[in-house]
Amino acid sequence: MKTVKLIIIAILIALVNRSISQTKYESIKMEEQYEKALVNYQTFKQLVNEVDTHRAKRLVSLNTFLAMSRDSNTLILDTRSLYRYNRKHIKGAIHLNFSDFTQAALNKRIPLNDKTRILIYCNNNFKNDQIDFTSKVAYPTRIREFDLTGISQPRTLALNIPTYLNLYGYGYRNIYELDELVSTYDKRLRLEGSAVKTRNQKD
Repeated sequence: MKTVKLIIIAILIALVNRSISQTKYESIKMEEQYEKALVNYQTFKQLVNEVDTHRAKRLVSLNTFLAMSRDSNTLILDTRSLYRYNRKHIKGAIHLNFSDFTQAALNKRIPLNDKTRILIYCNNNFKNDQIDFTSKVAYPTRIREFDLTGISQPRTLALNIPTYLNLYGYGYRNIYELDELVSTYDKRLRLEGSAVKTRNQKD
């Protein structure tokens, strides 16, 4: 009987100690404070305003884009997912996923100087291929997003814009953006990738 009492007392003590430890842990956790995240919306808005004028002068047609691409100091940058890049991209384009943008990653792939010209494009530059160049468009779901005529106003969410903003923010200035909606069947366009090879084999 005495042994049973001792066991019960030991169990109760253990439970009390556990409860005290848990309370202390929760108290410390509640009091723990961190610095603000590395997010500054005001700085972002300033960047957008600065880029607005710069970008307006650097939107080019496919003919100009292709002519520029033939220059030895020019590179084409594809910032879509690696999966989409591997399936289909403009011939000669290099790849760096937009989510992997850092100063170090960019500087490793692209020299940070005024001589190196960067050409960018994204899914929203192409039509006739909603598999490998799926248009990024948000369609209105609320009544207030319709204008007075009842016609909806979709929002294009092209990757070109954040790509341009980030390149500029990281110090690159010699940027040009494809400004046309190009058919993937345009004979001037040269595409490469696993999906292109598969299509050619079928033809």
